Amino acid sequence: MLPLAFKFDNVPVLVVGAGVIGIRKATQLLEVGAKVTVLSEEFNFALPEGTAQVIERRYRRGDLRGYWLVVSATGQPEVNDEIVNEAHEGGIWLNVVDDPERSSFYFMALHRQGEVTVAVGTDGAAPALAQEIRSLAAARLPNNLADVAATLRQERSAVHDRGASTENVDWRARIHELLGPDSTRSLVEVENPTAR
Repeated sequence: MLPLAFKFDNVPVLVVGAGVIGIRKATQLLEVGAKVTVLSEEFNFALPEGTAQVIERRYRRGDLRGYWLVVSATGQPEVNDEIVNEAHEGGIWLNVVDDPERSSFYFMALHRQGEVTVAVGTDGAAPALAQEIRSLAAARLPNNLADVAATLRQERSAVHDRGASTENVDWRARIHELLGPDSTRSLVEVENPTAR
């Protein structure tokens, strides 16, 4: 597995199934700008704000056409079988909830501060473990990461505006300066728990 960060702005995504997990996945995808359609026979939970389209019926072959990514959260093995077959034939990225063996991608446990995202995954083996590790890491991270990232973005842009490259710049000293002494100490402790 190779973790990658994709830009989802206006990317057409289909979520099949509107149960608790389907709604959660639709919400995550909407938060990163995807154009989300939810298809389901039943809607027992409120749809997240910003859902692009709602289709109230059972999945039918051909429903995946035009979507870049699909989440199958139906809880129905026979429907998942049909979706898996169509996705594979169409070369569509697919996540089958609770079936990592038939998924071509997995959702990771995320912690976000502004433009900083920390992601933890277990290759679909144990999502609860990924969430626990994410929470442990988040508790140790400095609280000003969003501000640091925004400042560094401005400083990198200023370098580019001068016609220079940031490729060979060592930013570590500036990062530690922006994080502050307490944050720097906590980062050292994470790397070396015996450091005091």
